[in-house]
Amino acid sequence: MAGEIALAFLWHQHQPYYPDDVAGENAMPWVRLHGVKDYYGMALHLLEFPEMRCTINLVPSLLLQLEAYTERGAVDQHLKVSRIAADSLSESDSLFLLDQFFMASPEQMIKPFPRFHELHQRRAAGHNTSREALRRFNEKDLRDLQVWFNLAWVHPLAFERDELLRELMAKGRGYTEKEKNLLLDKHLEILRQIVPLHLKLAATGQVELTTTPYYHPILPLLFDKKLAKEAMPDAKLPRYTGGYTDDAALHVRRAVEQHTRIFGTAPRGMWPAEGSVCQSMLPLLAQHGIQWIATDEEILNRSTHGFVSRDGKGYVRNPDRMYRPYKVAEGGHELGIVFRDHALSDMIGFHYQRSEAAAAAEDFVSHLRAIGSAVNGSGQRALVSVILDGENCWEHYPGGGVQFLRSLYERCCKADDIEPVSIGAYLERHPPRDTLPHLFAGSWINHNFAIWIGHEEDNTAWDALHRTREFLRQRTELLGTGDKVARWQGDKVKSDLVALPPCHLATLSPIERAWEELYIAEGSDWFWWYGDDHSSAQDHLFDYLFRKHLQNVYLLLGDTPPPELSRPISRRGQRAIHTLPRSFLTVKIDGRKTFFEWVNAGHYTCQNERGTMAMATHGPMKELFFGFNVRALMVRVDFDGSARDALAAFESLRVGFVEPVGYELLITPARKPHPVRVQLRCDGKVVEAPDIEIGVDQIAEVTVPFERLGVAVDAPIHFYVEMLADGQSRDRAPREGTISLTRPSPDFERIMWDV
Repeated sequence: MAGEIALAFLWHQHQPYYPDDVAGENAMPWVRLHGVKDYYGMALHLLEFPEMRCTINLVPSLLLQLEAYTERGAVDQHLKVSRIAADSLSESDSLFLLDQFFMASPEQMIKPFPRFHELHQRRAAGHNTSREALRRFNEKDLRDLQVWFNLAWVHPLAFERDELLRELMAKGRGYTEKEKNLLLDKHLEILRQIVPLHLKLAATGQVELTTTPYYHPILPLLFDKKLAKEAMPDAKLPRYTGGYTDDAALHVRRAVEQHTRIFGTAPRGMWPAEGSVCQSMLPLLAQHGIQWIATDEEILNRSTHGFVSRDGKGYVRNPDRMYRPYKVAEGGHELGIVFRDHALSDMIGFHYQRSEAAAAAEDFVSHLRAIGSAVNGSGQRALVSVILDGENCWEHYPGGGVQFLRSLYERCCKADDIEPVSIGAYLERHPPRDTLPHLFAGSWINHNFAIWIGHEEDNTAWDALHRTREFLRQRTELLGTGDKVARWQGDKVKSDLVALPPCHLATLSPIERAWEELYIAEGSDWFWWYGDDHSSAQDHLFDYLFRKHLQNVYLLLGDTPPPELSRPISRRGQRAIHTLPRSFLTVKIDGRKTFFEWVNAGHYTCQNERGTMAMATHGPMKELFFGFNVRALMVRVDFDGSARDALAAFESLRVGFVEPVGYELLITPARKPHPVRVQLRCDGKVVEAPDIEIGVDQIAEVTVPFERLGVAVDAPIHFYVEMLADGQSRDRAPREGTISLTRPSPDFERIMWDV
C-alpha cells in the first residue's frame, strides 16, 4: 500500500456570472483579480511539486468569463477606470478609485506595501467619505493607487517568474502611465495562461479537472423547493414550491459540454454547487457521464442517521465509516460519493493563516496521521477529503499563503504514510463497496439549504424568479414557431440552440437571450447574500444584479419589467461587527454570569465575517463582551458550556492587541495543582501587572489597567480573543479583524448622555 492515508484535496474555483450582457457592463472585477492571483498561482504551486495530486473544480461560469477576457476583449469597470490616464480622471472616476481600489485584506495585501498602506491611511475609510478624502490625493497619488490595487492582486509566484512585475514592485511609487498599462497588459497575459496550465496539469495526471452545474445553481432546489423541508421541516418556503427539472438538466448538460470543449475530455466528477445533493438528482448526473460527486460529512451524518458524527470535542465517531467512499443509487443509476472532512478544511480556510507556515503544515499532517491511526485499526485505508474554495482564503494569509502551501505540499509529498490522490483516480483503484440507502437532501453548510431559501428575502427572490420564468414560458409558447426559437411542449424545451453560451449572443434570438438571463438568475450566489447569513460591502450590488437579470428577460422581449424588480429585495445595510460600550462598567471579576454588570458593554456574537466563505465547524467561543471603567479595560468571554470546562481543553486563551502594538494577555486554565493564571506580555517579555484581575467559572472575565498597556486617553485599542492548542489558533473572536474602541476620558458618560 503506497500510504496509509489517501489525501484528496479538492480546490473549488468559482465565480458567479457577473456581466450584464444586455447593458454591456461588468461591475465586478473578481474573475480577473482572482485569475491573476489564485487560479494562476494555485496551478503554479502544483508545477513546483510534480508528485502532488489533487482535484480542481472549475465552475463553467468562471471559465466563460475567463474566455471573455482572453478571447473577446471583455473588461470590467475597475479595469476601465484603471486604464484612464490619471490626469484625465473625472471627479466620479476619482471617487470610484477611492471607494473601490482598497478592496483587499488590509493586513495582508495593503499594509505590507508601504506606498499602498500610505494611500490607505490617507483615504481614512470610516472617518471620511471619498469626497472628503479626495482633497488629500493628487494626480500622482491616484495613478499610484491605480497601480497598487492591480499589483497587490497579482500572485506572489508570478513575481518570481516575471522581471517586469519585480521591477514595478521594487519601484514602489511614482509610476508612469506606460508602467501602469504594462501591468494591466500583464493581467491579461496571465489570464491567458490559466486554461493551458490546467490542461498541462491534467495531461500529466497530476490534476483531475471537474465541474459544477453551469451557472452554479442549488440543484436540489431546481428539482423541488420542498426538498428544503427534509432538513428544515418548519421552514417557510416561497409561494411556488415546485421545481424546474428541465432547467436543472440544462445546467448539468451545458457544464459537461463546455468542459469537454475546453479540456478535450468529459468530466468524471462534479462538486455540485455548495455541495448540494439529494437522492432525485442522481439519475440526471449519471445520464450525463458523471461518475462521482462530493459533499460534506454532515450529509453522511444525516444519511446514516447519526452513525457517523462528531462528539462534543470534535472527534469522529466510527471514523472508519467516514474516511471511505460510498455508492449512491437511484433508478438504476449509480455514483460514487466522498465526504469532506470539514474540520481540516476549515483549518486551512480560516485558522492556519494566523500560524507560522511550517508549524501549520506540520499540524495539518499530524491531524492526518491521527485519522490514519484511528482508521487503520479497522483494516482499511483512510481516504481524507479536504475540500474548500481555492481562492478566497489566500488573501488572508501572509504572502498569499505561498509559504504555507509550499510547506504543506512538501510534507504531503515526502511523507511515506501519506499519498496525495485525485478523487477519480482513487475511486478507480478503490471502488466504493458500501451503498447509502438514501442521500440526505442538504448542502455542505449545516446540512441544509437555509442560506438560499426560507428567509423572507430568499423567498422574495425565488418568487420574483418564478413570476419572471412564468412570463417567459408563456411568451415562448406564443412565439415558438421559428427555427431559431425554443419550442415548448408543456414544460419541456426542445432546442439545440439553448446549449449555446453567451459568447454566441449574436446568434441567439431575443427569446433565447431571455432564457439565458433567467438561467443566470438561478445561480446560488445571488441568494447567498440575501437573509442574515452573509454580508459584504457589495450586498446592494449583488441584489441589483439579480434583479437586473430578471429585468433583462422583459427588456429583451420589448416589455416593461414589473415595478417590484426595481425595488431592492435586501432590506438591511451591512451589519456592524460589534456594538460599543455605552457607559462605564461596574463588574465583580468572579467568572459568574451577572446580566446587569455587562448590560452597557460592547458586544460581539461569534460569526463569520468573511462573507465569501462559510465555516462548517464552530469553535467553543459564543459571545464577547467588552468595556471599561475610567481605569481599566474589561473583557468577558462566553462559551457554549462553562468557561472552566471549555478552557480545560486548550493550552490558553489569548487576548491579543494590534493596538497597543506587541501586547498580549495569556490566560492559562487551571490544572491541578495550579490555579488559573494570567500573564501580560509585551513583545514576548513578561510585564509585571499584579493588579490584573481574572475570573474563570461560568464565563471568563479579565480586567487590565490601561496604564499597564501604555494606552493614553482617547488612544485606540484594537484587540481579539483567541483559543490556542498545540501552538495553533483553534478559535478567534472576532473571526476577522479586531474589536475597536478607544480609552475613555473621565467625561465619557457625560459625553454619551449629551449625544
